[in-house]
Amino acid sequence: MKSLLLLSILAALAVAALCYESHESMESYEISPFINRRHANTFMSLQQRLRAKTQERIRERTKPAYEFSREACDDHRLCERYATIYGYNAAYNRYFRQLRGGK
Repeated sequence: MKSLLLLSILAALAVAALCYESHESMESYEISPFINRRHANTFMSLQQRLRAKTQERIRERTKPAYEFSREACDDHRLCERYATIYGYNAAYNRYFRQLRGGK
């Protein structure tokens, strides 16, 4: 009987410790995760958005050749399966090099 009482007290303490909601855990309920459409673009200024678009265009132009072949292969299911076994370079050569006028 004494061990049962001790076990129930320990269980009650464990439940109280694990189920306690501190002030920090309530902070996430104060802010709604959804944003009004009108205020959705206020996170970034116009200058930051233009800079991001410019950087994206530069990255697209200076993309390496293997990235173009990987993107072409990702859109083709057979090529993607072949690439998982033999690599993207071999898969691109097998499925697309003949179409683009290569050997």
